[in-house]
Amino acid sequence: MKTFIAAIPFFDSNISVEAYRLNFRSGEKLLGMMDSTMKVSDAVLTPGLDLVKTLGVEPIAGDRPLFIDINEYHLLMREVPLTLSSSANMLVCVLPNNILPDDAVLSRCKELKELGFGLAVDGFLEGHTNNRLFEMVDTIIVDITDLKTDKRFINAMANLSRLKKVVLTNIPDMETFEQLKSLTNTLYSGDFYNQPITKGVSKISPIKINALTLLRRINEEDFDLSDIADTIERDPSLSISLLRFINTAMPRKIKSIRNAVAILGQKEVKRWATAAVSIQLAADRPNEISKLSLMRARFAENLAGSFEMGIHSSSLFLMGLFSLLDVIIEKPMKVAVKEVALDESVREALVDKAGELYKVLEFIYAYERADWDDVAIIMVRNNLDLDEINKAFVESLVWYKSLLDAIGEEES
Repeated sequence: MKTFIAAIPFFDSNISVEAYRLNFRSGEKLLGMMDSTMKVSDAVLTPGLDLVKTLGVEPIAGDRPLFIDINEYHLLMREVPLTLSSSANMLVCVLPNNILPDDAVLSRCKELKELGFGLAVDGFLEGHTNNRLFEMVDTIIVDITDLKTDKRFINAMANLSRLKKVVLTNIPDMETFEQLKSLTNTLYSGDFYNQPITKGVSKISPIKINALTLLRRINEEDFDLSDIADTIERDPSLSISLLRFINTAMPRKIKSIRNAVAILGQKEVKRWATAAVSIQLAADRPNEISKLSLMRARFAENLAGSFEMGIHSSSLFLMGLFSLLDVIIEKPMKVAVKEVALDESVREALVDKAGELYKVLEFIYAYERADWDDVAIIMVRNNLDLDEINKAFVESLVWYKSLLDAIGEEES
């Protein structure tokens, strides 16, 4: 069974990531190829559990809790403790809201709690507070898609959050988030945190100007390493990041920033600077922004072969990396891209949402939202391979974690 998996962030009221949730869909089901045997298998297999067992929690969620969906079969067949008990304190098992709270289910839930797992339910339990399972779960997940976020709803969530932690999902925009963020004991999920800037021009801080200058220079053809060293030396945080990177990549005594740049050469300097500068640019933005930018960059690069764009892999990386540039420097994308030296194909994808490269970005947008219907349409349209897509995403998770380790950065 081939499975697609996305990691969805949960934020607090300050738009700081507090947890992630694995969202997955069977590849065969995604493309409408399910038969009766596959439907049975879909209920039995545990793709989220298997991924965590293979990679661990850290590449997916860092040091945050990871919410992972399980059904009644997984619960009663003891799949969770056998495979993941070593990570129990970092995992929250999400149960369906139609699960029957009989003695067997309640006994297993009690056992999971004793092992250190958190428990959540996806939606309101039938009978709610009279449901025996309600007392055992720590978190209630509420999809607001078909709900009115009026005063009555906010009051209902405020009452619920006095009893349990609440996660509100599918928040569409910042306006809706602003209505809800005063709730206590509540986390939020949706597209609100990476909304594009459509108007207004903000003044860029000197630190960001220096970072953008470095990005412009490393994207020039055959850039001068002396100019790069001069730019890095003007920024203590970039200097420290470079020295940490070179100490990890090729440990040796470094006499100066110029010495470090000369040792690394153009290719490695560009690799380091692309990641380090992106993280610095997003330092005053939600911490998911820098992760999402880098993940998109690597995912896009990994998808080059699937979309038959191997010769454009570098441009795909830059397209993904700068896909949130408007949010990072708080300028409309049309203005923001002028701050960085980008070729026309990348600019066309980011500003006009058109061109050959945009096909990849459109796919990534759908994938990270776990909009599996759109993912299926794009896959059929471009004759994409299920295994290649899954491998491309998983590798980008591993790459992001190793990159942070190399440049000495930590998620805050």
